[in-house]
Amino acid sequence: MEQIRSTPEKFTSYQVFMVVILALLQFTVVLDFMILSPLGDVLMKSLEITPKQFSWILSSYAFSAAVSGILAAGFADKFDRKKFLLVFYIGFVAGTLFCGLSNSYETLLAARIITGLFGGVIGATGMAIITDVFALNQRGRVMGFVQMAFAGSQILGIPAALYVSTKWNWHVSFYMIVVLAVLIGVAALIKMRPVDEHLKVKTEKNAFQHLWHTLSNRSYQLGFLAMVMLPIGGFMLMPFSSAFLVNNIHIPQEDLTIIFFCTGISSIIIMPLIGKISDKVDKFRLFTVGSIWAGIMVIYYTNMSPIPIWQVIIVNMLLFMGIMSRVIPATTLATAIPEMKDRGAFMSINSSLQQMAGGIASIAAGFIVTQSSKTSPIEHFDILGYVVAASVIICIVFIYIVSAMVRKKQAQHKPV
Repeated sequence: MEQIRSTPEKFTSYQVFMVVILALLQFTVVLDFMILSPLGDVLMKSLEITPKQFSWILSSYAFSAAVSGILAAGFADKFDRKKFLLVFYIGFVAGTLFCGLSNSYETLLAARIITGLFGGVIGATGMAIITDVFALNQRGRVMGFVQMAFAGSQILGIPAALYVSTKWNWHVSFYMIVVLAVLIGVAALIKMRPVDEHLKVKTEKNAFQHLWHTLSNRSYQLGFLAMVMLPIGGFMLMPFSSAFLVNNIHIPQEDLTIIFFCTGISSIIIMPLIGKISDKVDKFRLFTVGSIWAGIMVIYYTNMSPIPIWQVIIVNMLLFMGIMSRVIPATTLATAIPEMKDRGAFMSINSSLQQMAGGIASIAAGFIVTQSSKTSPIEHFDILGYVVAASVIICIVFIYIVSAMVRKKQAQHKPV
């Protein structure tokens, strides 16, 4: 099989800045989403909610992000991407503030819906900007650094959030994100250049025609189908991981900070390496190896019995190594599918479908796992692990489709 590889190009100084600012923007969005998982045990106890209700809090963000992404897709290529990004970032900050002010299941659910309406579009717009600013043989490294937002949220964000939620309360965690997001947003407003080259490419004037054109493109449809499988495992596993560690593995709540910190440190080392490898070797083969490894580690993780914390840390590190070896090459391949005039719409629709699939997966996980009381063990977590591992392996087939499309597009010498 012909491999998708080329000689990586060096970054300009402005490209370095763009990597940093996009990674920081992504950091706050990822932290806002990921913070709920480690706070899951605290929230379920303080708000007196069940695992099913908690899964709805998580999935509400995903569903609202999916809806807003579809609605915004037709307009995503009609404006300067910088302005488009900042408008939605302001809404995201407002939604996060509302989360911090929430004091009941109903208000937190509403706050997550608002945050998702704006936050779900930010990641897609960021991907479109990366595709505009960076060549394909640079994007693996870019994805590696931008995806470090996940590691950064574990090293700095989640431990800090857990600390302040233990020292004060969980509301302060969201206030912390708001302050950080405001500072990053101001920096992007001042230093980031307009991203409007796509406006020079002639396209449909009607936003709804543009949306339909993107949705009806068969190559894009195959890409959507492949990418929608990617986040399912994470959305099923993450919501109940902290509750599993606390109630099944008997890790004290305050020690979760150590686990997330160490896992983040390992990820921040691994992800740039995977990004560099992704620019040099066949991305599909890298994805396949990562998927098989991730599937094995998921099954081991969900079948763990009480073990020392240092062993939990090692297992988490190995699990995230597999996950990142999937996410980076798959996402890089996806950026090569759309034409320049469709990139914003494609990324928005793609993000929406992924969020929707993730929301459904989160709800499904809430039906699989059960907990008879606030302090009793999480039941059927092993079954959840088998389901996640199966979805991870099945995804290999779909990403192969994307890889084949990109190879064909490169062979025709079309810009990607």
